[in-house]
Amino acid sequence: MRAKVHVFLKPGVLDVQGKAVEHALHGLGWTGVEHVRVGKTIEFDLAAQDRAAAETEVKAMCDKLLANTVIESYRVELA
Repeated sequence: MRAKVHVFLKPGVLDVQGKAVEHALHGLGWTGVEHVRVGKTIEFDLAAQDRAAAETEVKAMCDKLLANTVIESYRVELA
């Protein structure tokens, strides 16, 4: 099974990298761009066969390592 985890800063947490990207886009002429947020995507293969068990396992990985749940939220996709 293939897992894809999307991790983003929670609303209200200052996204310095997002602000830098937004500023650069404005400098290149795309002045209509606002509220840029930068996140990360983590993809990996998982040996689990059962979808529910895989989701539980990936969420545990996120809570323990892949996301800082104090300031980040995440979304899991399984295929």
